[in-house]
Amino acid sequence: MSGDRPTAAMRQVSWAWVGLIALAAAAILIPLMFGGVAQLNLLVLVLLYSSLAQAWNILGGFAGQVSLGNAAFFGIGAYTSTMMLIEWNLSPWLGMIAGAVLAAVFAVIIGYPVFRLGGHYFAIATIALGEIMLIMFANWGFVGGAVGLSIPFIRGEDRRPADSWLFMQFNLNREGYLIIGIALAALVTVIAILIQRSKIGYYLRAIKNDELAARTLGVNVLRYKLIAIVISAALTAMLGTFYAQYLLFIDPETTMRLELSVLIALVAILGGVGTVAGPLIGAAVLIPLSELTRSALGGAGNTLDLVLYGGLIIIISVFQPNGLVALTRRGGKGRSTALPTDRQEAMAEEAPLLGGGDGR
Repeated sequence: MSGDRPTAAMRQVSWAWVGLIALAAAAILIPLMFGGVAQLNLLVLVLLYSSLAQAWNILGGFAGQVSLGNAAFFGIGAYTSTMMLIEWNLSPWLGMIAGAVLAAVFAVIIGYPVFRLGGHYFAIATIALGEIMLIMFANWGFVGGAVGLSIPFIRGEDRRPADSWLFMQFNLNREGYLIIGIALAALVTVIAILIQRSKIGYYLRAIKNDELAARTLGVNVLRYKLIAIVISAALTAMLGTFYAQYLLFIDPETTMRLELSVLIALVAILGGVGTVAGPLIGAAVLIPLSELTRSALGGAGNTLDLVLYGGLIIIISVFQPNGLVALTRRGGKGRSTALPTDRQEAMAEEAPLLGGGDGR
């Protein structure tokens, strides 16, 4: 690379910070401007799904391992914190940490066998694992089975519902959920930025581009795949705890269903896989579209929202394969010149680091 032209990775990081700041500003200003419960709920969902997609992006975008079973990690986080709260009256913040650890352990256990598969076989294996987890929890009486679990309200001295930062409940002033959503989105985004700019990020992209070549150059492919899935699983489980406290109710269908895994992946794909800004942009477009469509059509349009934003993704895939984030990065450049430029820059950045691998 020559001159002072910014690299592809630097542009991605810059747009990631712009997107994060824009989301934070919107999350603060919109409730002040409109003050509606519906607007606040929409913002919380945008923050939640942008974070979930960002966590998925670490494995599916950076490493190219398209997982359709992330809802299993999400459910582990939700159930762990909920059970710790119900059984032992422990703060969900502790449950969030415990859920992240359990999800990371589960990720390592399943990672060893499934990473021996490739391409669509890997995706199918993750679907199967997610469905197994859903069936298991739906038939496990200790965690409520298919009926689910209701999280008890925190009550004040007058026995009425109250707000509590310690127990992550805001029954009166629900803006607290917005603050936590912003904090979690910032945390996940910063972690993604750090990974992208680190040696791990370069190795993951090398694995994505050509796994055989990366292994030949000395990259320990299995190790870095496991690192990616552990980080992705832990972050997804933390967000599962937040979701449980936001709804105050969980069951296998809301926390572990296949549609949730697909939606998480679609958000990242729409925005731009392999980029930090992509999940932020994808959530800002897809989630409001989904919620508004569902609200407008009601029960008569059941699942029609999936058809609509599925069609949107098909259009994006045909005319802009790199996702919506590519529109902001190209700045009017033609398609034929932008793609090779980004690829050359990425290869130039990764080449020096791939020479000193860690062995098989």
